[in-house]
Amino acid sequence: IMPSQLEGAMDTLIRVFHHYSGKEGDKYKLNKGELKQLLTSELTDFLCQKDPQLVDKIMQDLDINRDNEVDFNEFVVLVAALTVACNDFFEEKGCS
Repeated sequence: IMPSQLEGAMDTLIRVFHHYSGKEGDKYKLNKGELKQLLTSELTDFLCQKDPQLVDKIMQDLDINRDNEVDFNEFVVLVAALTVACNDFFEEKGCS
């Protein structure tokens, strides 16, 4: 049975997170280096800013429990916020 588009998107989100989270330390969390690699590899078009502090700012915003790592729940907050921002942009431009 083929998954629906939404099920496929959810599966992709989970797989991408775990692809990067499994490289160092806790395999269920992203440390700063793993988060930076994920952001630069997977969200290049959205985060094309040259701000050297960008990863630090994102980490600080996402790391709700202040353990200096980003778990899956915290990661989903970032993806949801970016998705909402993209939707708002397309609605403003009349592209949806």
